[in-house]
Formats: sequence, structure tokens, C-alpha cells
Amino acid sequence: MRVLIGEDEALLREGLVLMLERAGFEVVDVASDATTMVQLATELAPDLLLSDIRMPPTNTDDGLRAALAIRAARPATAIVLISQYVQRRYALELLEDNPAGVGYLLKQRITDVKTFCDELREVAGGGTVLDPEVVAVMLARAERTVAGVDRLTGRQRQVLAAMAEGRSNAAIARALSISEKAVVQHASHIYDELDLPVSESSHRRVLAVLRHLAG
Repeated sequence: MRVLIGEDEALLREGLVLMLERAGFEVVDVASDATTMVQLATELAPDLLLSDIRMPPTNTDDGLRAALAIRAARPATAIVLISQYVQRRYALELLEDNPAGVGYLLKQRITDVKTFCDELREVAGGGTVLDPEVVAVMLARAERTVAGVDRLTGRQRQVLAAMAEGRSNAAIARALSISEKAVVQHASHIYDELDLPVSESSHRRVLAVLRHLAG
């Protein structure tokens, strides 16, 4: 898998290169600012873009903007954004049009190398990965503002959070030590309470859940 890295902190950037190469990824190049990242993505057509959200030149959301521009020009490019900050707006903008092949993770997750690399591969394969802390922030807000969330049981909220993180029914069942049939039953109740359309597509399910949680 060919990966382009966008990160302005030199130490982290070099650490990511070393980590990914050891895990079998091909790092095609690195960029320390958003403008260079867009240029390199155009020239190199990577399979996966791994980028910080806050990058030069303005150190606000330049990495996010660049990633969205790259995705618009080449929809096949998988995108994983990393950040020190939890912002539900970032997640929603990233997932707005097509939640397939995208991820938003916090930098502290990178310490778990195997999990991090597995999540990159999942996104490159068309999956969706959201950091649990990002989802927790969205759920906390939804509990105050979104009709129906307050009627969910504790288990149903766990299932809802896992759905929003992009997990499949099988993955949710393993994480919660319940059967897939139980996951389906909980999901059905969640759809009813939140007035969400039933979908066989996990990506559409993630998008529907997140849009609802965004209020």
C-alpha cells in the first residue's frame, strides 16, 4: 500500500515513516505543509493519505482542507486524519459526502502500533474508522439535544457508539461479548428511536448515525 504522510512535526513525521515501513507500507513521500501535500498527492496518486488536521500555512484546519481537496480530485484515495484535538465538525466534514475509506483518529492512538496499522488497512480497504473519543463527544452532545437518544438503554448506547465508530455487526458483537443477532436487535431498536432509515450498507449506516448525532 502506497502512503503519503502530511505532518509538520518532524519527530512525529519521521516516527510515522519508520513505523509504517516496518509494518509493510510503502511511504511514497512526506509533506510538512498542506500546499506541498496537495502537490505530492497529485503527482504520486497514493492509495492512502495520512495527514494531520492542523498544518501550515495557517496551522488551523489546513490539513483537513487539503485532504478534502485531494479526495474531491481523486475519490479513490483513502483518507486518515490524525489530530490532538476532538472536533465533531472535522468528523462530519470528512464524512459528509462519502464515509467509505475515511478515518479520524487522535494522535495518542498511534502508541498502539498494531491497532493503528490495522485501522489504516481497514480504511484503505474502504472501511470507516472514527476515534472512540470523537464519538463519545458526539454522543454526549446528542444526549442533551437529539430526541430519542435519552430513551436508549446503556447497551443500546454502546452499540450506537460502535456503529458510529464504523464497526461492523460482527466487530460490535466481539467487542461487547454478545451475539450478532443481539446486535441486529439493538440496532433495529436504535433505528426506531432515532427515526433512522434501515440500511444494509455499513457506510450509509455510519453516515446516517453521525448526521443524526450532529443534531
